[in-house]
Amino acid sequence: MTASTGSAPAVPPVTPALRAQAARQRGGYVYAIDPYFDPAGAVPPYGIVGGWSVDHSGQLVSFTHNPKYRPSPVALEFPAPLTALDAAVQRAVTGYGSEAELLAAFRDATLILFAQEGQDGLYTVADDDGSRYIPAFTHRDHTPDAWQQWRQATGHFVAAAGLPVKLNPGHRISLTIPAEAGNGAGAENVGPGSSSPTPSSSTSSPGLAQAPVGAPLLAAGLLAALGRRRRTALWESTMSAEGHRTPEPPQPTGAAADTQDALLVDADPLAVRDLDRALRGLAAALTAESRSLPTVRAAWLTDSELTLQLAQPAQQPPAPWQPDQNDTFWRIRLADVPAHETDTGAAAPYPGLVSLGTHGRARLLLNLEALPGLVSLTGAQADRTAVLASVAAELATSGWADRMTLTLVGHGPELAELAPTRVRHVDDIDELLEDMAAETGRRRDALAMAGHDSVLTGRTGLSRDTSWAPHLVLLAARPSEDQAAKLAELAADSGRLGIGYLVATGDKGLPGTSWELEATSDGRLLAPPLGLDLQAQLLPQDRYEAVARLFADAVSDADRAPDPGPPPFRVDLTPGGQPAVYARLVGTYEIIGLDTPDAEHGPLLHEALAMLLLHREGLHPRVLASGLWPRGATDDVRDVFIARLRTWLGTDPDGSPRLGIGTTGRLTLAPSVVCDLDVLRTLHHEATAGSGSGNPRIRERLLDDALALARGPLLADRPKGRYTWLSHEVVETQLLLLVADVALALSGHHLDAGNPAAALDALDTALTNAPADERLWNELLRAAHATGDTARLESTAAALVARHHELSGGARGLPPRTEALLDKLLPAWREAQSAAG
Repeated sequence: MTASTGSAPAVPPVTPALRAQAARQRGGYVYAIDPYFDPAGAVPPYGIVGGWSVDHSGQLVSFTHNPKYRPSPVALEFPAPLTALDAAVQRAVTGYGSEAELLAAFRDATLILFAQEGQDGLYTVADDDGSRYIPAFTHRDHTPDAWQQWRQATGHFVAAAGLPVKLNPGHRISLTIPAEAGNGAGAENVGPGSSSPTPSSSTSSPGLAQAPVGAPLLAAGLLAALGRRRRTALWESTMSAEGHRTPEPPQPTGAAADTQDALLVDADPLAVRDLDRALRGLAAALTAESRSLPTVRAAWLTDSELTLQLAQPAQQPPAPWQPDQNDTFWRIRLADVPAHETDTGAAAPYPGLVSLGTHGRARLLLNLEALPGLVSLTGAQADRTAVLASVAAELATSGWADRMTLTLVGHGPELAELAPTRVRHVDDIDELLEDMAAETGRRRDALAMAGHDSVLTGRTGLSRDTSWAPHLVLLAARPSEDQAAKLAELAADSGRLGIGYLVATGDKGLPGTSWELEATSDGRLLAPPLGLDLQAQLLPQDRYEAVARLFADAVSDADRAPDPGPPPFRVDLTPGGQPAVYARLVGTYEIIGLDTPDAEHGPLLHEALAMLLLHREGLHPRVLASGLWPRGATDDVRDVFIARLRTWLGTDPDGSPRLGIGTTGRLTLAPSVVCDLDVLRTLHHEATAGSGSGNPRIRERLLDDALALARGPLLADRPKGRYTWLSHEVVETQLLLLVADVALALSGHHLDAGNPAAALDALDTALTNAPADERLWNELLRAAHATGDTARLESTAAALVARHHELSGGARGLPPRTEALLDKLLPAWREAQSAAG
């Protein structure tokens, strides 16, 4: 690595603040802190410039340099970075960044490369030793004036050439990415004395480079759907499992873990929430004014605003919406979006909106269901397939839609795993045409009978029939001439019917086409007649397959041996295993063994600790940051926070930090930092499959101790708007099932000992935490029957039926196994229920 970094000032200037601090530190020291850090926060040793000794009168005497000090980019007065790679390079040459961070930024960056007329390959330059390298610049402002032509390419693409890449050659701040490091994933610190980023010996998979970069709405939808899928699979496998033990859900490892991390980093769940609230809020406001929804062709979403592009001019929008460029654009600031409830039964007004790509900072969402005619997608097969896969996956999982049918022809049967209730796959075009002809007729008749001119009228007011839910068709199979004509005929009136067609066959000039989009090999999406030139949102084949694998692995397969992984974390329950830090996450959040942090930093430190405790396998720093700051945070903010977190957690007696970093770059907690959920799992394991399983007395004590830890829901007092990352986790479901497992084991122990009253107490405790667990209900009936008290059994049965009615809203009968058990233990229960009304 080469860099002209200059040198830090010999002695920092003495400021009035330093003199005031010296007056308070008589006979001590006053330290000069690099301006990169907040002096009031956690500062690593290399961030201390040095210190002045202070005499007993409070005067500064002499300054001593810190030999470990590294001048930061701020101290060296580096120019403000123009790109994320600029910032990573500055941190790398000053020793403030890691190799992993630099290489991740390099792979994700768009580089400026020299171009020559007629040259297709990468331009290279001979170095002094005769070897060749690729000159690349991190921003156009850094390029030499002599460059008249240039091209753009991602670092990932350039690294594939297998040559060193010299970033910003001739610039004040320059370094070389070695050929072997360009495709690596190191995690070692890069210090100012390094000659270049040294490749790590880590054998981890590509990791965050697999992110669907620039697809925050898609990533958020995929994570939400994945969480639902895993929770459902866990619940179903538990209800069907033999014995009283919840199966451990499979943990993604290797490439699957990296894919999940990539989704976590890219996702913006708050943007999904804001979009959903804004659209439903608009529908509610129009309903209140007895107005219909306008037809929306597209929407533009930025970090601060949402703009709807209407098909026709419309009246003044309801507040807080405002007209924008003219009366065909409505705009709302996201900060002004009311917090409308989304579970009131109101239909999502524009569920057909889907991301196509970005123009600058604005993301275009096309309303597929509102366009008359066909939307055609052309381009090379790999390019248009990547666009189609992105569109299909986002529609399947979008959070601003509720009821929807998504029909796929010739593409992605695996997508049904993402949303089984939304997605269906049709084998051939003739079957599709037959189905859509019938549905088109039904929708026309339904609109005529309701007196509506379009499905949008049915999504406001009191008319919220499922007939008005959209049906979107994505076609990748090439139609014949006759099939294309029939498709065009169906699509001619589809806009008002809530039916949309996207045909991605690559054919230009399809009959009935209203929008023709072209996917290019450089990742753009073009529609010249419409003035569109977007950076396309893509889901390339390798990432599509990785996402599909995550969903496939979420479903337990009884015939498949579980993948060998690291053993689950177990707590040392012996007297010598007292933890240094103990956190109660079940119920009210409490921490024992750490100093209380200040009010400004405390909430984030607490949340970060909870996140790490619930991920004993470790968290990538960028994943941790994405959970704490869903809107995003700079690398500087993240790195300073992690340093503060490490300082707060402290070190063990042997000097090892309680927050470490593993070979894959993930942050991990030391075994001396535990939580009550760790203890609960360990107690249950020891009682049912460990050292206490063969001793009834020890078994009972362990299970009693475990059940006593069930103090309520997970993080019951978490502040509103925080811990949003829990929404795509399975841990809350795991906790409910684990508490039920403990109670069932304890109940069985008491029933075997002839003590049904104690069994009932254990089950009642668990039911306060997991009232919907059918296993607890059935065991409760058995325990009540074991008392020999018929009145007790009758009252238990009546309470159970009433609780089920409350939970289901009267929409479902009792589970079949519960009904069968009641028929066996209390044959007259049906008559009693009928008599009760």
